[in-house]
Amino acid sequence: ITVTAPAGPPSVVNVTVTTPGGISNPLSYIYVAAPIVSGVSPQFGPDTGGNSVTITGSNLALASAADFGANPATGLTVISDNQLTATAPPGTGTIVVTVTTPGGTSTLGPGNPYYTYLGAPVINTLIPDNGSSLGGDSVTIHGANLTYTDSVTFGGTPASFSVLSDTLAVATAPAHAAGTVSVQLHTPAGNSNTLPFTYDPA
Repeated sequence: ITVTAPAGPPSVVNVTVTTPGGISNPLSYIYVAAPIVSGVSPQFGPDTGGNSVTITGSNLALASAADFGANPATGLTVISDNQLTATAPPGTGTIVVTVTTPGGTSTLGPGNPYYTYLGAPVINTLIPDNGSSLGGDSVTIHGANLTYTDSVTFGGTPASFSVLSDTLAVATAPAHAAGTVSVQLHTPAGNSNTLPFTYDPA
């Protein structure tokens, strides 16, 4: 026979069958609480996917799948009942991360189960593209996908910077020996291309 299980709180219960011949021996059936996703880290990643994401919440121990929006993640590894890791699939925009267990699929609730896909940063121009070896020159960087910039380097040396828009950032060139170096910008989606910046002797 097949039956539809009635609702029940998370617990272990006994299942029996009754016929005119009596009541059967009991077998255990486990009600599993629905999973809850309360956070993901990092919350940003490249639109090409492939990066590892830690998913936190509760009732995750029996996880069989994790989905980023409509796209299934790969490399699912359960760490504990409150944490698992997965490899993000490709995607676009901001999506909700869900986890599926025998208790069902997580739904929106308290916490922040959102994950945002970012395009790779691109820098197109540096204005100006030269400055004093003493540093301190303000350099305007034009490009794309700059909103989540977390570092700007001149020849590997970190520079202070401000992001003004998704296409515009301003950096202060650090001191450096005279010569030409590569300027590069980084976001959670990865490194940008590089452009040359020439340091003039002081």
